[in-house]
Amino acid sequence: MPRIRASRLGIVRPAALVLLAWCGLAPAFTAPAHAQFVAVVVNGEPITNYDVEQRAKLIQLSSRRTPTRKEVIDELIDEKLKLQLIRRYSIEGIDKDVDNAYANMARRMRATPKEFTEQLARAGIQPDTLKSRIKAEITWNQVIRGRFHSSFQISDKDLMAQLEGQKAEDAQPAAYDYTLRPILFIVPRGSPPAVVEARRREAESLRARFQGCEEGLMQVRGLRDVAVRAAVVKSSADLSPALREVLEKTEIGRLTAPESTLQGIEVYALCGKRPSASDNAPGKREAREKLIKERFDARAAKYLQELRSQAMIEYR
Repeated sequence: MPRIRASRLGIVRPAALVLLAWCGLAPAFTAPAHAQFVAVVVNGEPITNYDVEQRAKLIQLSSRRTPTRKEVIDELIDEKLKLQLIRRYSIEGIDKDVDNAYANMARRMRATPKEFTEQLARAGIQPDTLKSRIKAEITWNQVIRGRFHSSFQISDKDLMAQLEGQKAEDAQPAAYDYTLRPILFIVPRGSPPAVVEARRREAESLRARFQGCEEGLMQVRGLRDVAVRAAVVKSSADLSPALREVLEKTEIGRLTAPESTLQGIEVYALCGKRPSASDNAPGKREAREKLIKERFDARAAKYLQELRSQAMIEYR
């Protein structure tokens, strides 16, 4: 039996992550009727009307549109087929990865998992509805990558062809490795906005007078309720375009603009910058990832079609 290790990175697709932007803004739905009438049976496993109602709310919340019943049922059938693969493959740590992904979603919402669950509840959505989708995507991701591993090996020839096909205006800048020191102005959880704003002003004041990492970090360690974290090295190829632009505009020895986090107000001291290896340039990284995604999507679509053709699907 194949054994696949569930990755803790990149396991939730963008469609699921869109939920984060809206779950605090969407209007509350009426409480669901817990009817357990079966809508579809997939290889002997039922999908109930309650499952359909829950998934419809999740799709509406994540995409800001009302799906048709057919769309909802098709998604649930696909999900059921993906989850049934767990019996065929041994995927280690999947439940823990689901919990981690759920917690990461909460952090992106600047909430605890409990608070995130409460936000979902206000929209009439049970957390298991979202966790089931996450679990299916983890399973699917790992099965496709494990089953078709050789298909995702990108040759230099394929990569060069992809790069040559890019328009001149799409050319990427040189890659750099940035050495950063995170500086956190601690704000106790539940503090009033005035306290948060005061700490932000302190961070801005430090940013104005911070002139170098060696001397500046020594001064920071003397500040009250301010933590200087260990140095981290980030490649520009791993950064979002927005953060890459921020660091490109920040001088060595200076601080980035303050950002709010769950722990307080955070800035980064840029303490070093050096060219990355050419293979790690953003342009090459993005071209390689695009090719892998195209091949992944093609393989995944074909395999899902195969699973559907072999499945016993009974509509009630």
